[in-house]
Amino acid sequence: MRSKSVTLLKGVGPKKAQSLEKLGIRTLEDLVRTYPRSYEDRRSPKAVSSLTDGEKALVRARVLLVTKGRGFGRNRTLRILAEDSSGRLEVLFFHAAYLDKAFRSGNEYFFFGKVKNENGRITMFQPDFGGGADGAEGILPVYSLSKGVSQKDMRSYMAQALELLKDQPEPLPASVIEKRGLAPLSRALGSIHFPENESAYKIARYRLIYEEFFCLRSALLLSKDRFGQGREGRSVVSGGSVRFVSALPYELTSAQKRCLDEILKDMAGTRAMNRLLQGDVGSGKTAVAAAALAEAAGAGLQAAFMAPTEILARQHFENLSRWFGPLGIRTDILIGSLTASERKKALERIASGETDVVVGTHAVISEGVVFHDLALVITDEQHRFGVNQRKKLNQKGENPDVLVMTATPIPRTLAVVLYGDLDVSVIDELPPGRIPIKTLSYTEQSRREAYRLMLDELKKGRQAYIVAPYIEDPDSREGRSAEGLYAEFRKEHPDISCGLVHGLLKQSEKDEVMEAFKRGDISVLIATVVIEVGIDVPNASVMIIEDSERFGLAQLHQLRGRVGRGGYLSYCLLILGEAQEIARQRAEILCGSSDGFYIAEKDLDMRGPGELFGFRQHGLPQLSLADPARHLEVARRAGEDAAELLAADPGLEKPEDKAFGKLLREKFTGADVLTL
Repeated sequence: MRSKSVTLLKGVGPKKAQSLEKLGIRTLEDLVRTYPRSYEDRRSPKAVSSLTDGEKALVRARVLLVTKGRGFGRNRTLRILAEDSSGRLEVLFFHAAYLDKAFRSGNEYFFFGKVKNENGRITMFQPDFGGGADGAEGILPVYSLSKGVSQKDMRSYMAQALELLKDQPEPLPASVIEKRGLAPLSRALGSIHFPENESAYKIARYRLIYEEFFCLRSALLLSKDRFGQGREGRSVVSGGSVRFVSALPYELTSAQKRCLDEILKDMAGTRAMNRLLQGDVGSGKTAVAAAALAEAAGAGLQAAFMAPTEILARQHFENLSRWFGPLGIRTDILIGSLTASERKKALERIASGETDVVVGTHAVISEGVVFHDLALVITDEQHRFGVNQRKKLNQKGENPDVLVMTATPIPRTLAVVLYGDLDVSVIDELPPGRIPIKTLSYTEQSRREAYRLMLDELKKGRQAYIVAPYIEDPDSREGRSAEGLYAEFRKEHPDISCGLVHGLLKQSEKDEVMEAFKRGDISVLIATVVIEVGIDVPNASVMIIEDSERFGLAQLHQLRGRVGRGGYLSYCLLILGEAQEIARQRAEILCGSSDGFYIAEKDLDMRGPGELFGFRQHGLPQLSLADPARHLEVARRAGEDAAELLAADPGLEKPEDKAFGKLLREKFTGADVLTL
């Protein structure tokens, strides 16, 4: 089915095929899975006198007069006066030479289009039309288009494709179809494109939403290798984590202990660990990860810790070296800025087993890095890594345990959908004694008050961040830029040292500025969101976010987490460039709560999961109709059914499951989601 080209369709030649390809449509399957973005109800005509300005409506009217306008050839206009029993309607067509013989006075026609009603004078511009009963066409789909393809084209192609594919086999197992009362695929596809009524549409939509979740959950479960032979690992038990935790100058929170117990239980098992550790900023994920590293090192095995940037890798290396040194755990670092000599010596120590824990960036997975006996892989801020990168690191050992960490709070209700390939541990408790960050909001008119507060903190010897939504001053948008704020601040405060960081700088330049800020050589760091995942600067007590309405709630919370890391009161100051209601709501939520999971739930409500998480960066396929936030119950049912199916038939080899296995291979082969 997926190999049948759209060129099989009547009316699709090479040029049309190119236009369709711009929409991601190459095959008949691509076409029928391109769902309408909306619908036009053309079942019942409305009376002309009831039409309102701006609405789209279907009218049945008798033509009174046809007038050809000025112009030559194709550019000539056509004006029609028509009426029904309630009133008169003027219809205007542009470039209408092809319509010279389309209308005859005295005949009735259906017109469908946008209405303009000016003081009772009702006009339709360029409407669709039909004679006899052809105009009342039911509920018609409206598609996203590319140049060269019209709605009429798409509807024609879709009808043809549905006819050609009407006998395609049902891919979902019969047991699932029966259990959930799902419509057959061919009927669902027909009704999602050309629904007879609202009921048929809802039945079709439910079937297709369920199918998306069922396929996704099945693929994730298969990638997780929970069933059948599984991904065999090794049992790692040493007591190294106990020695590490005992040496800490503080006690772990109950949430940290619970998560560490879950991780150690996985490591002790014979099936390789594949776990996500999520926790809010400052919840103590690094200490839990370090305990897991110590457990592996205590067993005489190696572990790797990968961070998204060199500066974060160095920070982790410094912390781990300080913690591990007294315990006799040997730590090394692998980053791109090492000299050839430093890199060579580090590689030799890693290959010989002299190094217990390797900290680094993506350099850790580059060619030439050979581990003596890699047993544990940890990646920090996993959303900055594609799953293919994690796979490369995974392949450096023989099925090592894998732990991925993120400080991006994910609503508990969504974690299972977004990370179905991973077990999930959540640190949902902050260490005691942390001073809450005071979050305040300001309007554009009162922004100087925020800066006065920042200057007061600088006088105390503190440091501050100022974040802007843009790098350069935007031409057609309102909003401040990092470069503009940098120039403005230097002019107004020449006596205060400040630095500039944004995404167009080279990584070495960014690292140099951020290191200077960390040392205290720079008092104010002006930046874009590149500092969202940044260094630990306990002396920074102020975060000013300009045009805060241009950031999502979860992102604002992440930025806020850059401060409040010392033992004194810190501030997050939101400056609203536009007094929009949604901006005020976000500011109110952030000012009233420091719970990242609560904030993530609110962000999800306001923005939706696709925008909030960006499925593609997680290695997940795009969901066309399914929305994990709105259809969570459907996702839960589909997940249960997928687990039940794969428990009974891990290889999808039973005759009744083979069609579904084929669908998964077609849908996910080559996709990151199946490469873990």
